[in-house]
Amino acid sequence: MKLVVFGANGPTGRQVTKQAIAAWHTITAVTRHPEEFPLRHPRLRLVGADVRDPAAVERAVAGQEAVVSALGVPFSRQPVTLYSEGVTHITQAMAKYDVRRLVCVTSTVLFDVPAPGEGLFFRKVLEPFIARTIGRTVYDDMRRMERIVRDSGLAWTIVRPSGLFDTDAVSDYQIATSRLPGRFTSRADLADALLREATGDRHAGAFLDVRTTTGVPSMLEVIRKEAFGGRK
Repeated sequence: MKLVVFGANGPTGRQVTKQAIAAWHTITAVTRHPEEFPLRHPRLRLVGADVRDPAAVERAVAGQEAVVSALGVPFSRQPVTLYSEGVTHITQAMAKYDVRRLVCVTSTVLFDVPAPGEGLFFRKVLEPFIARTIGRTVYDDMRRMERIVRDSGLAWTIVRPSGLFDTDAVSDYQIATSRLPGRFTSRADLADALLREATGDRHAGAFLDVRTTTGVPSMLEVIRKEAFGGRK
């Protein structure tokens, strides 16, 4: 299958690209800095482009069969527009070239319900603090992105992972259309879920939670490493 990955040079985008190559797909990896991309392969095409540039996005989308958006930016007190602006250009390009399948990454925070079985401190204090204070501008723009995707008329799926961390292998993770118990999603598991969705249509028109259940780190480790890095 021919897939294009936006945000390909982030940790999740690299995982998606690596797994897609291993699964014999043909990949177009879009990044602003192709010279920094660590992977090379005969079935991999590197495209240097900014998702804010609609003409560049069109060139990347043309001829594809599905699109994966793994865009990510750090938490900031400044307004964030990358998600909504980027997905506007992506959906417009997909409509122009009749590419129907779109899979995007946002966050489990956007379910707007607590994780089942979560403790009082995390549910009432820590997660609201992250969502409404240090991450507010990022989550605001993710919500704008989700609205644009929902209204696009495409065959879309939005995947909402929780605290992201790195592992080498895909696990026996959980996936559901409602919020799952647990706080963490490995990028390997997230990438596997994104690929499965992009190459099928089982969950078209749905929001998905993906949760890793084994080998997860502590909350402090994830916050320290991930919260301010913009690492999708």
